[in-house]
Amino acid sequence: MASTNNVQCSYEEVKKIADSILAQAKGVQPKIGIICGSGLGTLASLVEDRTVIDYSTIPAFPVSTVPGHEGKLVLGKLGGKDVVLMKGRAHCYEGYPAQKTAIPVRVMNPYVTETGLRFTGQEPGTKTEIETVVGSAQVGDIMIIKDHVNLAGFSGINPLVGKNDDKFGERFPPMSNAYDRKLRQLAKDLAQEMGYGSFLREGVYSMMVGPNFETPTECRMLRLVGVDATGMSTIPEVLVARHAGMRVLGMSLITNKVVMEYDSEALANHEEVLAAGQARSKDLQALVARLMDKIEL
Repeated sequence: MASTNNVQCSYEEVKKIADSILAQAKGVQPKIGIICGSGLGTLASLVEDRTVIDYSTIPAFPVSTVPGHEGKLVLGKLGGKDVVLMKGRAHCYEGYPAQKTAIPVRVMNPYVTETGLRFTGQEPGTKTEIETVVGSAQVGDIMIIKDHVNLAGFSGINPLVGKNDDKFGERFPPMSNAYDRKLRQLAKDLAQEMGYGSFLREGVYSMMVGPNFETPTECRMLRLVGVDATGMSTIPEVLVARHAGMRVLGMSLITNKVVMEYDSEALANHEEVLAAGQARSKDLQALVARLMDKIEL
């Protein structure tokens, strides 16, 4: 068996990690996985009967180093359903290979063990992330992701690169329905019922590795290829989730406008990302909680 210090964990290592987490989880058998980005970690406060595990105590787990990403795994009940929630995530710009950033999703994988952490099969996962807007959306909008452009993948940054293990998923997974249509429609219907229509959008997401924000020319290129919002994460996790046959719902909270003009004095910064996240986070939390009530497992 390979060491857990390696980039990619084996099936056996992932199973061992999942079992060790469940042993601490007070009988919780998570059916839904939720990954929270910057400013959205407070969603964990809604989880009942929770068990909190620090990433640093979990073998092979990448540890978050970014402000706003606490680096804690929370297990418990949300909307009456057993969930596992990630307060913060790791990014490639922190020095982690894409395969390493996606290990937590492997651990949530239903193929790991019959009693392991479930991030679907027929069960949905919810991804929340903080993003920069390229298209017509405004700061504070919630964008339901309908598709993505894996720009990082164009240069070979992809968590599925390497020897494939059929226990995790097939060699060439399709991505034509990366973001589940039924879950997207459910999220849109619930958002309308909750009065969120004025700040709800649906769009295309892209990933730039970062950690720098984008140049004006890069932003113009993203707009030309149909991108509505860009960020520095999410796609590696989605690729691994779909590789394992998981259903995925992705939602982005728009936190800042990109700079399109070459001579502009405006500067993007992480502080405004956190501030915008906090301003809209309660609405997004309420939507996720409502989704937990309505999702059929």
